[in-house]
Amino acid sequence: MSSPVDIPFLSFIHLDRNTKTPVYLQLAQQLINAIQRGYLMPGSKMPGSRTLSELLQLHRKTVIAAYEDLHHQGWIEIHANKGAYVMDNKSKSERPYDALVSLANYPSKTGYSFKQSNILDNPFEHTNSTYQFNDGTPDIRLTQVNYLSSLYSASMKRKNIHKKMVAGSLQDGIYFKEQLSNYLNSSRGLHISKHNLLITRSTEMSLYIIAQLLIESGDLVMVGELSLFTANMIFHKAGAKVNTLRVDEQGIDVEQLEEKLKTTKIRLVYITPHHHYPTTVALSAQRRIKLLQLAQEHGFIIIEDDYDYDFQYEKSTIMPLASADINGMVIYVGSFGKSLVPSFSTGFVVAPQNFINEMQKYMGILDRQGDVVMEQVLGEMIAEGDIHRHLKKSLKVYQERRNNCCALLAKHFGHQLSFTLPTGGLAVWLEWNTPISLLKLAKDCQAKDLFIPKNILYQNKNLIAMRMGFGHLTTDEMERSLEIMSGCLVG
Repeated sequence: MSSPVDIPFLSFIHLDRNTKTPVYLQLAQQLINAIQRGYLMPGSKMPGSRTLSELLQLHRKTVIAAYEDLHHQGWIEIHANKGAYVMDNKSKSERPYDALVSLANYPSKTGYSFKQSNILDNPFEHTNSTYQFNDGTPDIRLTQVNYLSSLYSASMKRKNIHKKMVAGSLQDGIYFKEQLSNYLNSSRGLHISKHNLLITRSTEMSLYIIAQLLIESGDLVMVGELSLFTANMIFHKAGAKVNTLRVDEQGIDVEQLEEKLKTTKIRLVYITPHHHYPTTVALSAQRRIKLLQLAQEHGFIIIEDDYDYDFQYEKSTIMPLASADINGMVIYVGSFGKSLVPSFSTGFVVAPQNFINEMQKYMGILDRQGDVVMEQVLGEMIAEGDIHRHLKKSLKVYQERRNNCCALLAKHFGHQLSFTLPTGGLAVWLEWNTPISLLKLAKDCQAKDLFIPKNILYQNKNLIAMRMGFGHLTTDEMERSLEIMSGCLVG
């Protein structure tokens, strides 16, 4: 056993001579806490009163008084001519110490109840496999990370940034909002100002705040029959009842929605119209017009998620519903900088100013400071045209990867599955023409170093499908991945 003088008493004994509590009681209380937390283990010898008084710069009588108090409470034993020892709870004693549990090990469970939710269970998995599919993410290898680092470092050194980094300076995101509003106006056909923008950490944070403001328990929210899991989870958690609409090659079935509205009050409709998640189809122009008309007539809100809007491979693109909304019924949410590394992307919300002002109150609680340096960098990248140049360059690569992926799918699987060449986005929707078990396929592929996560698999009695991302894989990586999957199907 180590000498008691080796125990770092100064690290856990902190006495306040200005308080009304006597010093000897402070010392006794803090020694009890040290015993509970395992700093002083059962059976260990305490320092002599003279030694501890010198160490803590106290009068010896103060230490003796504290020891006597500990002895009377049952925390230590004092043996004549031997010294004081922390009470060993293995010894026979009826003192209070025996009924107490040592805090040497942190509790494995709470001693109190709290709300638990299966709704929020995370479906996303991680792996160390060499090859892996996902639901469509960019390839960070296409990003000039060193260049981004230099921009961030340079921004950090500017004096005007130092003031913006002071906690509570919410107004200091104005520059980025001005640049982002200009970017969205030119690329999405919007007509907004900085006052119509809220900057968040992610699309999920945006949707969470929106749900808190708009949804009451029992409100009806309509989503696609197949839809984004995280959005559905947020609506459920806010107390909404979530119903689905059919999705075909023209997007969600607006006629079905119209029939539903004849008998049912709907609070909001959530859509990903540019590239529907997960099937990648675009909502047709006719259905967009009809959806806006229905929103105006029946008073439901449209949450338009611009999922993968920046990744367009056709010259002619359909503008967002928000660009044609004149009645304030559309809330437009998205993620800016998705083509960069994840830490350089940010969420945003476009809505009328009165709604943005109310959302800002929540941001003042959830994320008051934000990342002013990163926002400054992104604003400068817009102003200097860096975002446009990077996106233009990366789009060529992603288009080549899309074409390569679809060619390889046709080569390896032939008539086993069906797919349509996506006009945008970073994933292709695959439907199997023959019955297979997707979970078994994923298990067999993982045994051969290809990981297929469960969140991209869709299987029920009417559907066997997969949303397969291609953006993160090179030609060789895609070739090898599909070879493994094809081999597992044959096997």
